[in-house]
Amino acid sequence: MSDATLHATDPDPGDFAVQIADQIESFLVAVTEVAKGDEPDSAVPFLLLEVSQLLLAGGRLGAHEDILPEERYEPDLGPEPDVDELRENFARMLEPIDVYSEVFDPYEPRKAAVPARISDDLADVITDLRHGMAHYKAGRTTEALWWWQFSYFSNWGSTASATLRALQSVVAHVRLNQPLQELDGLDTDQDLGDEALELEAGRVMAEEIAGPLGLRQVK
Repeated sequence: MSDATLHATDPDPGDFAVQIADQIESFLVAVTEVAKGDEPDSAVPFLLLEVSQLLLAGGRLGAHEDILPEERYEPDLGPEPDVDELRENFARMLEPIDVYSEVFDPYEPRKAAVPARISDDLADVITDLRHGMAHYKAGRTTEALWWWQFSYFSNWGSTASATLRALQSVVAHVRLNQPLQELDGLDTDQDLGDEALELEAGRVMAEEIAGPLGLRQVK
């Protein structure tokens, strides 16, 4: 990929950089709108769709050859935009299913599951993507692509993948009319193994959260 392509004044819609930036911008706009809570009944299905589409961009970045920044040191972007309000909005909206259990590295043997939060995950992913978008909008396309690719491998790729699994699981439980396990009293500052997670888990039927989260059960 040449610098001429990356820095074209009239970007080609079919260009790799433009496509990745468009996919990321679409995710940022859409998920920020969901966080406002105007349509809570469709939050989970909509997030499932948006995170799935974002991971397509991530997969393309992951399969691409290494992208190297033009400068040795990353230009200063100033303070990062605050995501606390967005995180809190998601936590309230997703409260019944916000906490889930996750194994960070499936190739690390006997790694215990740990609690995580969808609201935290979404905020972290958005922070990474906004950082790269600031470079892109400042005309530093190579820097943006480098950052998105690097942070895909180091953080947002695995975080978004875990979030997608959690969201897909919620939708599957509800649509298949299967009981859900609630991590009752479990919080993300606890370091618990599989047995402790099972002991903490309480019973929550899918129909108790299907309506508020905009999910339809299979009869």
